[in-house]
Amino acid sequence: MCVVLLHGLNRSPASMWLMQRSLEAQSYRVVNQGYPSRSADIETLAEQALPEALEACRDAKAIHFVTHSMGGILLRHWVSKHPDPRFGRAVLLGPPSAGSEIVDRFQDWKIFRVLNGPAGLQLGTEPDSFPNRLPQEADMELAVIAGTRSMSPVFSALIPGPDDGKVSVRSAFSMPAETKVTMPVSHTWMMMSPKVIAVASALMEK
Repeated sequence: MCVVLLHGLNRSPASMWLMQRSLEAQSYRVVNQGYPSRSADIETLAEQALPEALEACRDAKAIHFVTHSMGGILLRHWVSKHPDPRFGRAVLLGPPSAGSEIVDRFQDWKIFRVLNGPAGLQLGTEPDSFPNRLPQEADMELAVIAGTRSMSPVFSALIPGPDDGKVSVRSAFSMPAETKVTMPVSHTWMMMSPKVIAVASALMEK
């Protein structure tokens, strides 16, 4: 069994290293896939990252996924275009499934555009934003973990309801999923939280 890890925007595979180590301890083969998240739009990034990761899992009978933030949007896009009967479960950590109000507020700022690249600018909450145009149903089992602890009161003031500092619980939970869990963790560090890793690992075993 193979598990593909996809990090989020402005991150690298290093951010998923603790998750990788935990899953490897459970005897999973783990592919901690990197991609240049600020270099292109979501469609292009998905076409760069997923084929390489899946090639590393080519002889696996089942392929699971753990994603953080925008990594979940890449995965949902890919699955909608390239269904595969081997795709089993995906655990999405803090996915902006209905976008983020942070993008709405700052997308016209030059520094924001430079720091987040074309893909980051696709993550707004408007009805025609990239996340909101994805199919609601995914051809695989989904679990979502949403954070409820913010490290940025300024950002949280822009986000309605409980949030993790960048993504609202409402947005993370906006798509159908077999399991939805809230945890007191921030968006920035949730993928490194031992408690989140334990829950994600348990969901892989279900």
